[in-house]
Amino acid sequence: MSFPPIRPELAGIEPYGAPQLPADVAPVQLNVNENPYGPSDECVADIAASAAEAARTLNRYPDREFVALRTALASYLSRDVPGEITPDRVWAANGSNEVMLQLLQAFGGPGRTALSFAPTYSMYPEYARDTMTTWVAGRREDDFSLDLDRARAMVEEVRPDVVLLPSPNNPTGTALPPEAVTVLCEAVGGSAGSGGGIVVVDEAYGEFRRSGVPSALELLPAHRNLVVTRTMSKAFAAAGLRLGYLAADPAICDAIRVVRLPYHLSAVTQATALAALRHAPELLGNVDQLRAQRDKTVAWLRDQGLEVAESDANFCLFGTFGDRHAVWQGLLDRGVLIRETGPDGWLRVSIGTPTEMAAFEDALVAVMKEL
Repeated sequence: MSFPPIRPELAGIEPYGAPQLPADVAPVQLNVNENPYGPSDECVADIAASAAEAARTLNRYPDREFVALRTALASYLSRDVPGEITPDRVWAANGSNEVMLQLLQAFGGPGRTALSFAPTYSMYPEYARDTMTTWVAGRREDDFSLDLDRARAMVEEVRPDVVLLPSPNNPTGTALPPEAVTVLCEAVGGSAGSGGGIVVVDEAYGEFRRSGVPSALELLPAHRNLVVTRTMSKAFAAAGLRLGYLAADPAICDAIRVVRLPYHLSAVTQATALAALRHAPELLGNVDQLRAQRDKTVAWLRDQGLEVAESDANFCLFGTFGDRHAVWQGLLDRGVLIRETGPDGWLRVSIGTPTEMAAFEDALVAVMKEL
């Protein structure tokens, strides 16, 4: 027997992760959908003071229910809905990755099934694998939208316990219309045994959606089996904080408590997140600029004769290339790092500062001349 005695289905698998390269190799890093604008000195000072205050209590365990943080997150989310989201409908963890893992620990598992529609976020099948949940992937249309009749039929056939729907979708940037969420919540509600299943709408990039595109948060009162997840890693310019959260029926939050690790959010994490939320207007202040830059980048890429997926996120999926790796490498050789992900022939670029996007455009023009 080989060592270590890892689970057979994990043997030989490379861990997930986008390339991380030093700045001298790739001065322009546009591959992991970060907000390129960091916090102000005032925000940094507040975070530092809050973390220092939390450090005085590190001999004690943190509030395992993180009541103050859930209250602040509920207040923030309530800005996106006509009514109010209460703290008992909010849960948080170390990044939306842990939120998703906890959902599959609670609602997936052996003998249960998770369903999504490809192309979609590449971590979803890994969450399913790690929780021993059967993974099934349907297909999106050529424009990366969902055919609702086909999606409903697949739910009726597969009878999933969990449906994962990123909106905007990663890696395509495609947002779901509200009717898609409603159709799938209703279909899944009667699909998986007597209790039905849950539908998770992953809004990691929700703050970047275009004007007039609603959030699935508005549908929470209508669908008890709906979960909407968010993160502070993207629009909030807090990728290094590692704080993801969700809004759902209180019973779903209670179910997650069964599988969460004790005291999973540290005192420092809670204090830092609360400080960041106090500076929400500032941290989100560049979202409009990034939206405008995204739309400008989409138009520019199309002017180059490229195909570009409609995007409501802070990135663009573009193509198609006969040898996308050669394009990716050519950009990297010119100091620009983007992501080689999604369907064959496509590449994804995060939206950076105007200077970074100009460098990307210059590099891509040079690379395409060599194709």
